[in-house]
Amino acid sequence: MRRSFTKGSALIIALGLGLGVAGGALADESLQDVMKRRNLSDQDMLAAAKTFTPTGGRDEFIAFSSGGQSGQMMVYGIPSMRILKFIGVFTPEPWQGYGFDDESKKVLKEGALNGEDFTYGDTHHPNISKTNGDYDGEWLFINDKAHPRIAVISLKDFETRQIVTNPVFQNEHGGAFVTNNTEYVMEAAQLPAPLGHKYAPLDKFNDEYRGGITYWKFNREKGKIEPENSFSLELPPYSQDLVSAGKGPSEGWAFLNSFCAERYVGGIESGRPPFEAGCSANDSDFLHVIDWKKAEAVYKAGKFTKINGHAVITLKTIADEGLVYLIPEAKSPHGSDVTPDGKFIVVGGKLDTHATVFDFQKIQDQIKAKKFAGKDPYGLPILNMQDSLHTQVALGLGPLHTQFDSKPCIAYTSLYVDSQVAKWDYCEGKVLDKISIHYNIGHLMTMEGDTVHPKGHYLVALNKLAIDRFNPVGPLHPQNHQLIDISGDKMKLLYDMPVPLGEPHWAVAIAASTLHPTVRYKYGTDSRTEEASPYAVRPGSEHIDRTPGKVEVFGTVIRSHFTPEIVEAQEGDKIIFHWTNTERAEDETHGFAVSDTNVNLSLEPGKTASATIDAAKGGVYPYYCTEFCSALHLEMEGYLLVRPKGQVMTTKAASTGATYTKADYDKQYQGCLDTQVVIDGVVGYITSTNYTDFQPVVDLVTDATDQLNFAKDARTKAEGYATKNDWQNAMLWANQWWQYQVKAADIGLRAKTYLEQHGAKKIK
Repeated sequence: MRRSFTKGSALIIALGLGLGVAGGALADESLQDVMKRRNLSDQDMLAAAKTFTPTGGRDEFIAFSSGGQSGQMMVYGIPSMRILKFIGVFTPEPWQGYGFDDESKKVLKEGALNGEDFTYGDTHHPNISKTNGDYDGEWLFINDKAHPRIAVISLKDFETRQIVTNPVFQNEHGGAFVTNNTEYVMEAAQLPAPLGHKYAPLDKFNDEYRGGITYWKFNREKGKIEPENSFSLELPPYSQDLVSAGKGPSEGWAFLNSFCAERYVGGIESGRPPFEAGCSANDSDFLHVIDWKKAEAVYKAGKFTKINGHAVITLKTIADEGLVYLIPEAKSPHGSDVTPDGKFIVVGGKLDTHATVFDFQKIQDQIKAKKFAGKDPYGLPILNMQDSLHTQVALGLGPLHTQFDSKPCIAYTSLYVDSQVAKWDYCEGKVLDKISIHYNIGHLMTMEGDTVHPKGHYLVALNKLAIDRFNPVGPLHPQNHQLIDISGDKMKLLYDMPVPLGEPHWAVAIAASTLHPTVRYKYGTDSRTEEASPYAVRPGSEHIDRTPGKVEVFGTVIRSHFTPEIVEAQEGDKIIFHWTNTERAEDETHGFAVSDTNVNLSLEPGKTASATIDAAKGGVYPYYCTEFCSALHLEMEGYLLVRPKGQVMTTKAASTGATYTKADYDKQYQGCLDTQVVIDGVVGYITSTNYTDFQPVVDLVTDATDQLNFAKDARTKAEGYATKNDWQNAMLWANQWWQYQVKAADIGLRAKTYLEQHGAKKIK
C-alpha cells in the first residue's frame, strides 16, 4: 500500500485542522444592504441583536420544556432559542441509548403499570428542585399525564434517573410541582376514577369515583422519590388541575384548582349533552386550599388507609382534621399561581375574562374563625369567595396561566382565546400592556417566574398553533414558542421558534449560571445510578467470560477501536456486552450499534453501559461506533460471530489484504518520529504555563498521557517485529503507534487552545 501524501499533511487532516481557503470572493455588503435585500426593518434588526448569540457564546438562561406526546423533554437556550438537547424520559430515545442499554431499560421498567410496560408518555409540567423557594439547579421533575407517572432527571448529566407510577390514580394532570424545599413532588389527578385502578359503573360516579393529590417524598441526597414515605389525599370527584406551593406566609399550604365541579357525566353517543356542556354549566369551580404540613402530620400519625400498598388519607379524615378547604373560583380555570411574596394566589378562568387574586391572609382569617359559607357534598368546608378576594381584573378572553416579573406586583397572563399576553399589576388591579402572539397561547413562562425571586428579562409564549408562521411541512404543523422581551414598559416580540416535538405544554427557565452539569463521568460510572459500575474495566484488563449458555464481554472503547473487536458465541447463547469509554477528553462520545439486534449505546467519556443480546439465530453481526469520533471513525468496528449449533469456534486470523515492505515500515516509522516533534512542541507549551490551575486542561493532559503510554507500547511491538523482519506486523503496529500519537496531539492542541483562550500565564 502506498501513500501519496506526507505524514505531516496526514496529521493535519486527521486532526481536522485544515486551513480555511476562500473559494470565491464574498460580496461586501453593508448592514443597510442586507436590510434592503431581505426587507428588514430597524425593529427587526433590534430584535435580531437581542437574540443573537455569537459563535462560541452562551445563553443567559436554559429552558426545559415538556415534549407532550413525544414522552420526552426539550432543552433550549434563551435568548438564542437554540435547541440543545432532547431528554428521553418515558419514551426510548436512541441517540442517547435511552431504552436500549440495560441500565436505562431498568429505569423504563420502573414505569410499568399493572404489569404492562409503556414506551409512550404525555409529558406536561416540568419543575426544577428548589431551596428556600428558588431553583437550585440540581433536579428536574416531569409528569406523564397518560399513565400516570413522575420522572426524576438529574441536572448533573440531564439523564432520567427514576420513574414512579401512581398506584391509586387512573390519570393525572397536575404534576410535577414541588414544595419550596423539594420535600415533596405534588401530583394531582385529573379525571375522577375509582381509586386503585378498580372498576365502578358511571352511575356510581358520585359515590365511588374520586380525585386526589399525591405527595411524593423526595430524598434529595439519594436523588430518589421514596414511595414508601409518600401519601395521597382522597378528594371529591372534581377534575383537579394544577397545583402551586405556598411561599413565605403561605409556606406549608398548597393551592389546587379544579374544573367540572358539576360532577357531570356525558354520553353524546346516547343522546346526552357532551361533557363540555355539563362541565361548564355552573358559574364557578373550586380552588382547593390544602394544609399539606398538617396533612403530613396526619400521615405520620398513621391516620390513613392503604390502597395498593400506598397510604391514602380519606375524605372523612380530611374533613375531620381540617386539611382541605374549598373556595369558588372562576369556571374552567387553569393555573393557580402563588405570587413571589406568597401573599396572593392568582387564578385564571378559561371561560371568564378575569384573573382572580385571592388574599392568603383573608383565607386564613376565615379558617381560624371557622367562617364557612357551607360544605360540599363530601363534607369539605367552603369559604366565601368575596371574603377571600384581593381583587379581580378583567384581562381578556380565556385567561389561563400566570407568571411573575422581577419587578414587584407585575404579572403576565396568557389569554388563549384572544391570542395575547396581558401584563398587569396584581397589587393595584390594573392592566398595563398587551401583546398579540401567534397563536392560541397555552402556558407561558418568565425566567424563574414561579420562584420567590423571578429574574425578569424574557417571557416565552407556548403557543398551541403556528398556522402560517413557518414553511409548510404538511398538515401536522410544529408548535410555536415565541420569545418576548419584558425588560421595558412595553412587551416586544423577538423571535419565533418552531417546536417539532409533540405538544409542549409548559416550560421552566433557570439562570444558566445556576446549573453545573458535568462534562465527563468519573471513570466507570453507571450514569443511571451515578455509582461505580461493577462491570467497568481498565485498558489492558479487558476480558471475555464464558459459561454454558452465556458470553459476557468486559470491554473498552477509545478512538478508534473497540477492545475486543471480535466476539464469538454459540447460537442460543445470551451475550452481554459491558463497554467503558476510557476517554477523558470532553465531548468524545462513542456509540455501539450491532446489526439486526436493536442495540445502540451512547458511551460518554467515563461511562459504562451494557447491552444484552439473545442469540436466537446463528450469523455474522457487525458492530460499529455510531458517533463520528475521529478521522478513523469508520474503522472503529468489530464482529459478533454467532456460530450455528454444531460448528466449532475458530481463532484463525484473516488475511490483512495488503502486503507491506521494509520501505513502508521505514516511512511510517519516520512519520511517527516527525509527529512526536509536533507533540513535544505542544507539551512544551502546556508545561511552560500554569496549566494545573485549569481543571479541564488537567483532565486533557491526563487523557493525552494515557494515549502516549499506549503509543509507547505500540512502538515497542513495532520495533520488536522489525527486528524479526516481520514487516507486515511491524508496519501495522507502527501505524497503531501513530494513531495513538494523533489522538494525543488532538488532545494536546485542545488543551493549548483552551489555555490561550482563558489567559494562561507563562511560568517564570
